Amino acid sequence: MNDFPTWKVWMLTALLVVGVLLAIPSLLTDAQREQIPDFLPQPSINLGLDLSGGVHILLEAQTEEFEDQRLQTMSDRIEDSMEDDGPLIEIGSLSRSGGEVSFTVRDEAQLDDAMERVRALTQPVGFTGERDFSVENEDSLQIVVRPTETGTAEAVNTAVETATEVVRARIDELGTREPTIIRQGSERIVVQVPGLDSPESLMSLLGRTASLEFRMVNYDADPNMALACQAPIGSEALPYANQQETAGCVIVQRRVMVSGDQLVNAQQGFDQRTGEVTVNLTFDGPGGRAFGRVTQENVGRPFAIILDGEVLSAPNINEPILGGNAQITGSFSVQSANELAIALRSGRLPVELAVIEDRTVGAEIGEEGVRLGGLAGMIATVAVMTFMFITYGRFGIYSNIALALNLFLILAIMAMLDATLTLPGIAGFVLTVGAAVDANVLINERIREEQRRGRKIIDAVQTGYKEASRAIFDANITNFIGGALMFSFGSGPVRGFAVVLVVGIITSVFTAVTITRMMVSVWIKNKRPKELVI
Repeated sequence: MNDFPTWKVWMLTALLVVGVLLAIPSLLTDAQREQIPDFLPQPSINLGLDLSGGVHILLEAQTEEFEDQRLQTMSDRIEDSMEDDGPLIEIGSLSRSGGEVSFTVRDEAQLDDAMERVRALTQPVGFTGERDFSVENEDSLQIVVRPTETGTAEAVNTAVETATEVVRARIDELGTREPTIIRQGSERIVVQVPGLDSPESLMSLLGRTASLEFRMVNYDADPNMALACQAPIGSEALPYANQQETAGCVIVQRRVMVSGDQLVNAQQGFDQRTGEVTVNLTFDGPGGRAFGRVTQENVGRPFAIILDGEVLSAPNINEPILGGNAQITGSFSVQSANELAIALRSGRLPVELAVIEDRTVGAEIGEEGVRLGGLAGMIATVAVMTFMFITYGRFGIYSNIALALNLFLILAIMAMLDATLTLPGIAGFVLTVGAAVDANVLINERIREEQRRGRKIIDAVQTGYKEASRAIFDANITNFIGGALMFSFGSGPVRGFAVVLVVGIITSVFTAVTITRMMVSVWIKNKRPKELVI
């Protein structure tokens, strides 16, 4: 037992003291935690949706509108390609109906060139050998572009994946801890946010598209067309965001000056002159230079600030706007401006999400779960400690101390990891109580066996720990692998159970083997017993 020198004993003791101190905040109420001085760490375990209550929302991607947007984008790109990618190719009006884009090339000699330009706009779909759009020549001079089934499925899958990450980023900005955001099927996203008491605010934030664009206003357009929301070729008529106060539309150029993709930061603020609530924007280098160049070339002319396809305002450019900073005003409240800033920072949703189910989960069921789970854990702990003391005497006391330290260490590690405790997690917590004792039962029985073989005290203890430790490690490695796989491939409550299980395996092996061995070593070294009663 000479492998526990004094320095090692002090080191392990200090580690255990730190573990206990870090576990204590998780056992206190919110009011009690507020009494802890700020300079001390106050990690605490988060309670999951089933324990603390919160919001459950099921979102579904609006694929019909998404496919329509894809056709519109392809239509715009075809039009630009015919004008910009070489000699001008004159075409008839683009038709976007029946789930396809079609147009007619006026000059037959340019038909092949037009086909090549359109094919260049399509993309391969993974390693399938297919492309996202098919391009066919029909009715002599007519070209028809159709989305392929494989391309559409891949586009929807990518859009929902991206939307999931955008949703995650927006919820993280709210400051809530350990939300559950997972895909359900190919088109749905499940969002569970524990402890949130404002489901309406969450749904408003998640449902927002937050597509920001700055475009020049087409000041040559006929004002009557603006009132009728009609746009000439090359322009687009967009409605005002506040249509109750401003009738008609703003006719803007299709070309975007700066878009939200070039946004570096967005913060809610106040106008220094009027005190009006604003959203302050900072663009990246290319975005700032583009914004400055366009405003330098168009002083005195109006430009439009467009959010989600609606014009927030169309002010005149009084002077060049340099430095990459801009400001949005639009009758915001502090909350709506802050939500818009969050939506802009987290990026644009690539597909519109509709809320098809929302539930507010009360904390009453969770409080009952915590109470019953704590009661079960307490009964299990007392029963196990009583059994160990009666069966193994002094060694049973050491095992009981190790068991108590194991529980504190689990709490401390979970708090440090900012992990979430759920009802299945409580089950895993109780399960580790039994697992921790199993190891000590194995060690103690092995020491008894060595003692019956006639070994002396130190030799029996050393051999008992050595032989039992192999079996303990082997058994727990398989459990650890199982827990790690559940964490990797599971979600929600399954992951919560896996976290507690994996942490509990590590701490139970550490306390059952290392800490009890340290206590036995110190006892033998100080008391030098003549007889071992176990």
